[in-house]
Amino acid sequence: MGGDASMPAGDHPAPTTIGKTRFAWGSRTFVMGVINATPDSFSGDGIVDPAGAARRAVAMVEAGADLIDIGAESTRPDFAAVDADEEWARLSLVLGAVRRAVRGTPITVDTTKAAVATRAIAAGADAVNDVTGLQGDADMAAAVAHAGVPVVIMHNQRGREFGGDVVEDVRNGLRRGIALAEAAGVRREQIILDPGFGFGWGPAQNYHLLRRLGELRDLDRPLLVGTSRKTFIGYVVDRPAAQRAWGTAATIALAIQQGADIVRVHDVEEMVQVARVSDAVVRGVMP
Repeated sequence: MGGDASMPAGDHPAPTTIGKTRFAWGSRTFVMGVINATPDSFSGDGIVDPAGAARRAVAMVEAGADLIDIGAESTRPDFAAVDADEEWARLSLVLGAVRRAVRGTPITVDTTKAAVATRAIAAGADAVNDVTGLQGDADMAAAVAHAGVPVVIMHNQRGREFGGDVVEDVRNGLRRGIALAEAAGVRREQIILDPGFGFGWGPAQNYHLLRRLGELRDLDRPLLVGTSRKTFIGYVVDRPAAQRAWGTAATIALAIQQGADIVRVHDVEEMVQVARVSDAVVRGVMP
C-alpha cells in the first residue's frame, strides 16, 4: 500500500503519515496484520524464521492488510520478559526480511523498550506500538520524538487499581500517554490510541469497554482496536485462541460501528471482509 489512502475526513482526527502512506481517518477502516516474532505467542502463531515471516507478511498484504505490526516479546498475561538485546536478536532478522518483502507497506514495531524502538526504526520500521503507553521506559517518548515517527499509545490496566469506570480509567491512561508524547515533542497528528483490550481487564469489563468504545472519540485521535483471538472472546465462545475468528469478527464489526479506525488482527483475509462490509454499513464506503 502506498500513496494517499483517503477520502474527505470531515470532523475526524487529522490524518497521519506512516512511512509513505497518508491515513485519512474516517475514510474507511484500516487493517493491521500481526506478526509475532516470539516462541511464546498467546495465539500460537509465533514465527521466528525470517523467510516464513516474510511470506506471511506478503500474504497479509495480498489479503488486504494496510499495515504490518511486528513484535518480538510476548505481551500475554504470563509472558516471560526479555532484555533489549534478546528482543532485538529475535526482531532484527524478521524485521529486515519483512521490510524487503513488503517495501511499500507501513511497518510498526511492537516494543516497550526505547533501545529496541530506535534500532528498529533505523532498520526500516515506520512507527512504534508501545503497550505501556510510553510509561514503561522513561526514554521511549524522547526516542519516538527524535525519530519523528508516529506512535501507538495503549492504555495498560495491568497493575493499576480500578477506578470504578472502565472507560474513564482508559481515557485517563491514554491522556497520560498523550501528555508524555507531546511533552517530548511528538506532534499530535502522529499519535494513535489503543484502549488496551485484554490488558488487565476481566471478560465483562472488556465487553463493557467495547460497548462504550465510541466515547473515546473525544480524545480526537484515531482508535486502534486489538481484540483479535483474545481471552475474553474465548470466555464466551469456549474455543482456543486459534479458533476464535468468528468471535473476533463480531468484535471487529462492533468496534467499527463504534468508530474504530484501525483493527489489529491475526486473520487478515477474513477480517478485511468484516471491515469492508462494516464500512459499507457504518461509513457508506462502497468499492
